[in-house]
Amino acid sequence: MLIGNFKERYEADEAIFRTTRSRVWLGIAVALIVAFPFVGNSYHLYMAGLIGINIIAATGINILTGYTGLISLGHAAFMGVGAYTVAWLSNNVGLPFYICLPLGGLVAAAVGVVVGIPSLRIKGLYLAIATLAAQFILGFVFNEWEPVTGGGRGTSLAAAEIGGIVLDTEFELYWLIVVVMVLALLFARNLFRTRVGRAFIAVRDRDISAEVMGINLLRTKLTAFALSSFYAGLAGGLMAYFFKVVSPEQYTFSVSIFMLAAVVVGGMGTILGGILGAIFMTLIPEILGEITQIFGAGAVAMLSSAREVVFGLLIVGFLVFEPRGLAQIWKRIKRVYEIWPFRT
Repeated sequence: MLIGNFKERYEADEAIFRTTRSRVWLGIAVALIVAFPFVGNSYHLYMAGLIGINIIAATGINILTGYTGLISLGHAAFMGVGAYTVAWLSNNVGLPFYICLPLGGLVAAAVGVVVGIPSLRIKGLYLAIATLAAQFILGFVFNEWEPVTGGGRGTSLAAAEIGGIVLDTEFELYWLIVVVMVLALLFARNLFRTRVGRAFIAVRDRDISAEVMGINLLRTKLTAFALSSFYAGLAGGLMAYFFKVVSPEQYTFSVSIFMLAAVVVGGMGTILGGILGAIFMTLIPEILGEITQIFGAGAVAMLSSAREVVFGLLIVGFLVFEPRGLAQIWKRIKRVYEIWPFRT
């Protein structure tokens, strides 16, 4: 049972990991992350890299939708902006990946600010339709702007390289993705202990009351769009280096639904929710694929065509039975453990 968890200093109360137990679990998690690439095969590393990219993207949409209350159906388009920016800068300017990657995020953030301008006057369903329009407009640009994007056939790019080391295998890309993911999560976790992050939450809860208290709604909403799109751009840039090719099919509307589903399933308004949701939604198709292989090729073909239906059912199921997602389930499990052997 957790007892004696009191604080004597403000610094201790503001710490991310407040107890010895949480720091021990952090150490175990770090050890597992470091050891994983040495024991997993190429498929395991591939899935781990994909999960890391999805965690970054899901954290971005969680900042916008979960913490600020602004619905976006165009998150995949911002990922595409980051990916195409990275590819163009790498192929035409010859910049190293550690410059291309943040620039891709910044370009995506700039596009996100433009898309977020209507958020001052509209919200809810109307804002969702506006971001949906941005998804299809940017998708059209990806398909038709051939000198930059390569059109429908897409474009390829060279592998990331640092200090003469070419990051072209799953093992090497794993470390790149893990480092970017950890930095992105730490920034997001600390963001909501600042005035900016708390302004996001105030706008989500009561935007009119927040404005009365002196919060600039336009600046706050545009900042949320910019940060969310920056995360999407980072994820898209990492995906470009991960697959070494960028095509419009990678950033369709279904990907936006996938990211929104990850946040809903994981738990909106929590950093842990974005992590758990991205892991869950990335692994579910693989698990279902393994199950359907038992029933033959016909079942596999049916699953591939019904993927969006599965995602939709998951969203509805969690909204009905567990609106706070996997993060809330995990909190209940922790609560039972903390008061053991006593009853809840």
